[in-house]
Amino acid sequence: MLLTLLAATGLGLLRIRNLFAVVMLAGVYSLLSAGLFTVMDAVDVAFTEAAVGAGISTVLFLGALALCGHHESRPGHTPLLPLFVVCLTGIALVYGTMDMPPFGGADNPVHHHVADHYLEESYHEIGIPNVVTSVLASYRGYDTMGETTVVFAAAVGVMILLIGARTRRERPGGEEGDG
Repeated sequence: MLLTLLAATGLGLLRIRNLFAVVMLAGVYSLLSAGLFTVMDAVDVAFTEAAVGAGISTVLFLGALALCGHHESRPGHTPLLPLFVVCLTGIALVYGTMDMPPFGGADNPVHHHVADHYLEESYHEIGIPNVVTSVLASYRGYDTMGETTVVFAAAVGVMILLIGARTRRERPGGEEGDG
């Protein structure tokens, strides 16, 4: 169901010319992606997708729309070169996945690299009974800190943009104040 909604939203994004509607549909697409990640038990990725994709990105795009307008201009040429590049990239990506093991197989390398070690030894090594918490807070601590830093930096960037837009609106005619 989620994949069908994602595909329908993606097709809608391709057909719409109103940029405001495109930004809103992109936010919906990010929320649907977050739901899909949650169903696949990747809650940390789902949280990041919801925060960055649906939250911060949507606000940034809305700020950009305030500066440039709501309607896309029609291109003066046929977009054959971009279509060719996208198709070539898609073929390369599909070819790259041909060597992957089947999804969910118990003998996949991902299930035997470190997962057994985490499940068996995390309580003794870390002292935290919840395996997910021990992985995110200790084993992948630097990665989690990096993700948090990216979300924080994006939030600060949005606040700076919003403060700048508000101060421009408060000045009559865009003139500088007395200082």
